[in-house]
Amino acid sequence: MSKPTTKSQRQLLLIAAAVSSSCGLAVELLLGTLASYLVGNQALAYGVAVGFFLAAMGIGSYLSKFIAQDQQSESLQQDLLSAFIKVELLIAPLTALFPVGLFALFVYNGNLWLGLSLATVFLGILAGLEVPLLTRILEMESDLKDALAGVLALDYIGALLGSVAFPLLLLPFFGLFPTGFILGTLQALIVFMLGTKFSQLKSWKYLGLAIAILLITLTPISIPITNRLENNLYEAPIVKRIQSKYQRIVLTRQGRDLRLFLDGDLQLSTIDEYRYHEALVHPAMSANLQKSDRPKKVLVMGAGDGMAIREILKWQQVEKIVLIELDPEVVTLAKNQPQLVKSNQDSLRDPRVEIIYGDAFLKVAEISDRFDVIVADFPDPDREILAKLYSEGFYLQLLGRLADQGVIVTQASSPFFAPKVMSCISRTLNHVGLQTMPYTINVPSFGPWGFVMASKKKLDPQQFELPIATRFLTSSMLPNLFNLPGDIELKPVTINRLAHPVIVRYQSDRRWFHY
Repeated sequence: MSKPTTKSQRQLLLIAAAVSSSCGLAVELLLGTLASYLVGNQALAYGVAVGFFLAAMGIGSYLSKFIAQDQQSESLQQDLLSAFIKVELLIAPLTALFPVGLFALFVYNGNLWLGLSLATVFLGILAGLEVPLLTRILEMESDLKDALAGVLALDYIGALLGSVAFPLLLLPFFGLFPTGFILGTLQALIVFMLGTKFSQLKSWKYLGLAIAILLITLTPISIPITNRLENNLYEAPIVKRIQSKYQRIVLTRQGRDLRLFLDGDLQLSTIDEYRYHEALVHPAMSANLQKSDRPKKVLVMGAGDGMAIREILKWQQVEKIVLIELDPEVVTLAKNQPQLVKSNQDSLRDPRVEIIYGDAFLKVAEISDRFDVIVADFPDPDREILAKLYSEGFYLQLLGRLADQGVIVTQASSPFFAPKVMSCISRTLNHVGLQTMPYTINVPSFGPWGFVMASKKKLDPQQFELPIATRFLTSSMLPNLFNLPGDIELKPVTINRLAHPVIVRYQSDRRWFHY
């Protein structure tokens, strides 16, 4: 007969269920975040990571019935415990190594999607074995429904803890790859604790402890290893890396060219950023319908690097700029990195600038001011979470914050590589009752780039004035900005709505493959 379990042993088994579930959910999110960072398609990345993991868990649950099949065996408890221990000992190092392996696969031009699928399937099968094995151990001394209820309750609680801890604690404080090693360490420690409580598992106790010590020792070492791998993704040396709770921030520098990347996407180059930011800001600032009353209040969303703020501050009559930025780490970097401070002329410390941290979609509703100019400098809408910032619902919010003579301007991706994005933004703004004026310029780092300006009343570009110093724009250029090149035209598109974010599909145009 199997030796009866004590109350403390049963409690430890339930804790093991919670820890295993928490680590499993966290590693799903880790793999999805990594794939999203590398390839940019967030919906597909999480779809593959979570979908394959859950499907594989079903396979693992089914396969568990073939473990310790003899229900009358005197060693049944021992066999089930040993099987669970072996599963945990296998999951622990794989949780640490798979993310690093996938990163290396991407860096060296391997098939990331195949690697992600195989990694999630393998980990999912192992994770799928955990709950059935623990349930069978506990039901040997209690009713099945009680055992199943206890294990599932802790399993779901653990999943909640893992899903919250990953974005709020693990990712911002430890980063992607150290998090994998920490999760692996926790699962190895479960083996050690079980070996301490169950005498028949004593031989596994020290192996679990050894793996835990090895993984936690390698945790800091994973940083220089993956940093060296990451260096291969950029053409210039990396001078700064930050993993915030929102994104991966990377600065590279080659001579005078400092480049800012967010989640692998280029945001600016100090060599030519002035072209982009002058084109973003000054047409809207010069287009105010009342020439005797130039813009005094300006709302800026995104643009935490301070470059757009620098351009706005050239207009001496500006009294107040409200900046809404999601990520405080971007602003901190822009305020303190010497070359960025030199480029943005320390604009973020100007007393006229008020900084609000948070999601612009939510924060705009909390602002009571009405603005003469509203500048939207968001990342390209390549994910659903960004598509809402280009939606009909969001533009209706902005409409309520726009002065009667005010102007809205937004970046609109590349009209050459994603030709329907600018059309979609323009049509969506039209739909909320605004007159739109799309325009495009060439930025060497980006290629042809689009913008859309909108107002409640029709604007006349011939009346625009540029009474400030600029490097790229001139007064004579302003009226001609709105004459689109022959190979760029507005196309028939669907309005971008919260419930139907078509702009993500437009942004994913296959022409980007030629970029």
